[in-house]
Amino acid sequence: MRSAYTGRLAPSPTGLLHLGHVATFLTAAQRAHLQNGTLLFRNDDLDHERCRPEFTNAAKEDLSWLGINWHSEPYIQSRRISLYRDAFSQLRAAGWLYPCTCSRRVIAAALNAPHPIDEEPVYNGHCRPTSPTVFPEQNLRVNWRFRIPQAELLSFDDGCQGLQQAVAGEMFGDFLVWRKDGFPSYQLASALDDMLLNITEIVRGADLITSTFRQLLLWRSLGHSPPAFYHCTLLADDSGRRLAKTHHSLAIKTLRDRGFSPEEVRALALNAPRIPLTH
Repeated sequence: MRSAYTGRLAPSPTGLLHLGHVATFLTAAQRAHLQNGTLLFRNDDLDHERCRPEFTNAAKEDLSWLGINWHSEPYIQSRRISLYRDAFSQLRAAGWLYPCTCSRRVIAAALNAPHPIDEEPVYNGHCRPTSPTVFPEQNLRVNWRFRIPQAELLSFDDGCQGLQQAVAGEMFGDFLVWRKDGFPSYQLASALDDMLLNITEIVRGADLITSTFRQLLLWRSLGHSPPAFYHCTLLADDSGRRLAKTHHSLAIKTLRDRGFSPEEVRALALNAPRIPLTH
């Protein structure tokens, strides 16, 4: 029987894990251990153009080498498509979704204000219906967006960053739920998996705080209460930039090949400079 606390590790196999991942996953493992809880492994492999099996194998090997262990066999998102389809159908039938033919480039070009790198731009509402509408599920080869309640203040208490608030429609707009390549978006897949796997606390990087606000709307629309959150402060390189998978010199595999021990890599991750959270 599963314990009351359930956390998860959710690497995306689009590159090698680096020190930033280690810091977050060490925190997830520690928080699960302190609660005598369960830690699951979820392989977020829905980016079929960038995900590669060798990165999945490398992540498992790196985490085991670092002494970060998980319970049961990994959950693999690419094998759970039918579950995401069911959730999509439930949201569509409730009038929360609508098809969108706008490209990301067109949306970005229509905006006057810039948006953060890697962050979905605020949608300009070109395809948004004027009122809740149940569209027929006739084509999953187009983008489908979630119709957010405009100007709704959302908030959650974060275990690391404190109170977080955002106004839907200002900080973020109608977001993708199903992609035209036939796969669910990160927002839908991640939120649904955390719901179905009974995750009680999500530990992830602070760069995903905006995603949390989107997922709050999905959990609510699917009739589920959200878990607790702990968004770890991001690590920076020597120039103050956020660590990314392009920092090959700080990849765990690179450090292992250079002779670093697990204890040394854990110490590097825990003592690396952090990027202050900005709102």
